[in-house]
Amino acid sequence: MSAHPGGGPARRRARTVAVVASCLALLTAAVVLGARAAGREPTVTLLANWTGDDEGNLRRTVIEPFERKYHVRVDYQGSSAESQVLGADVESGTPPDVVVLTGPGELADYARQKQLQPLEDLIPQKDFSTSWATPLADGHVYWFPLKADLKSIVWYPAGTSERQRGQARDRPEQWCVGMGSGATSGWPGTDWIEDILLQQHGPRAYQAWAGGRLSWRSPEVRQAWKTWGLLMGAGTSDTLLRRTLQTDYGKASAPVAAHPRGCTLEHQASFIRTQSDAWRRVDGRYEPSARLIPGATAHNAWEVSGDLVALLHATPQAKQLIRYLASADVQRAWSTAESGFSVHAGAQPAPGAAGPAWHRGLAATLLDRQAAHCFDASDAMPPTVRDAFAEATIDYLAHPGHLDGLLTNLDALTRAPDQTWLPSVCDQVP
Repeated sequence: MSAHPGGGPARRRARTVAVVASCLALLTAAVVLGARAAGREPTVTLLANWTGDDEGNLRRTVIEPFERKYHVRVDYQGSSAESQVLGADVESGTPPDVVVLTGPGELADYARQKQLQPLEDLIPQKDFSTSWATPLADGHVYWFPLKADLKSIVWYPAGTSERQRGQARDRPEQWCVGMGSGATSGWPGTDWIEDILLQQHGPRAYQAWAGGRLSWRSPEVRQAWKTWGLLMGAGTSDTLLRRTLQTDYGKASAPVAAHPRGCTLEHQASFIRTQSDAWRRVDGRYEPSARLIPGATAHNAWEVSGDLVALLHATPQAKQLIRYLASADVQRAWSTAESGFSVHAGAQPAPGAAGPAWHRGLAATLLDRQAAHCFDASDAMPPTVRDAFAEATIDYLAHPGHLDGLLTNLDALTRAPDQTWLPSVCDQVP
C-alpha cells in the first residue's frame, strides 16, 4: 500500500501540468481558428498616395467607418511612388482592387489595357461634371474624384495690397518657387505653363493642347513658355536658379514668413494653404492667377486637379467601396477632415457653413456651374509626355535657349503611337 493515498505530490503535479497543457492547446487552437476566420473576412485592397498625417485622416474619416458599417476589411497601402507601385503590381498580375491616382492620362492608359472596370453603373452621372468623370472613346466612365484642388490661384500674405502684388509679380525673386518633388520634380513648372496657356488663350486652345491636337510649337504654347520664363527670370540669375531648382515644392513658401520676407507670391494649388506652416503664419490669402498673368484674356477659367478613384477588380466588396467613396456624405466628411474640397454635386457646404473665407471661396469656385474647370493638362496627358514635360521645365529654367529643341521633342513624343489622349478635359468650352 502506498504511503501517500491519491498518488501524492508528484502525481498531483503531473495532473496539473497535464491540465495546463490541455488549456494551452485549446487556447492555441482558438487563436488559430480566429486568425483563419479573420483571413476569410471580406477584404478590399486600396492603393493611394496618402501617407503620414494624410493617411491618418483617411483611416479615421473614410476607412474605419466603412469597415464598421459593412464589415469589410480595407487593406490599405499608401505610397508617394504609387504610379511605380501600381505599374509593378499590374506587371506581376497582383494589382489592388481600388486605386486613387492624380492622373486621368495614366488611368486612361490602364483602361486601354483593359485593366480598369467601368463605373457608370456604380456612380450616378449627375453627381460629377464631365471634367471630373470623363467618358472615354468607348463610352465608359472609369474614374471619379474623391478630392479636388484649385490651381489657378496665387497666394500672398494678408495685408499685401494690390499695388504691392503687382510690383512683386515683375520681380522674379519675389515668387516663392520650388521645383523639387523627388521622382516627379518639375511639376510646379508644368502647372505654371498650363495655367498661363489657359488664361491667355482660353479653354478651347487648352483642351486641344491637352488632347494632343495643338502643337507644342504653336504660337499659343510657345507664348505660355516664354511668359513663364519672364516671370521666373529664366537664365538670368544663377542664385535664383539654384534656389528654384534645389527647393522642394513643399518648402518653397518658407521665405514668405521669414524676417525680412524672402518672397511674396506663390502660384500653387489650394492644398498648400493647409500644408504650409508659412502660409498659416502669415494668414495667406489668394487671388485668381488671371489678375497677375500677363496677357490673360480668359473669363472665369480655372485649372483644377483631383485624386481620382478607379476600380481594377469588380469584387462585391470593391464595388461597395466605390459606391461608398462616391457618396455625398463621405465626400463631404473626407474633404472637411482634409481641409480639401469635394466637387460632388450633393456635397456642397450648407449656407452659412463655418470656416475661413478663403476656404469657402475656393469651394464655391470649384462648384460654380458657370465656370470653366479644366483638368491639369499634364496629368491628363499620356505618362511619357507628362514626364518629359516636367523634365523640360527644369531644363528651360536653366537654359531658355533650348526652348525650340524641347518643344520639338515634346511634339515627337505626342505623335508616338499607342497612346491614349482624353477627348475632353474642360467642362465648359465656348
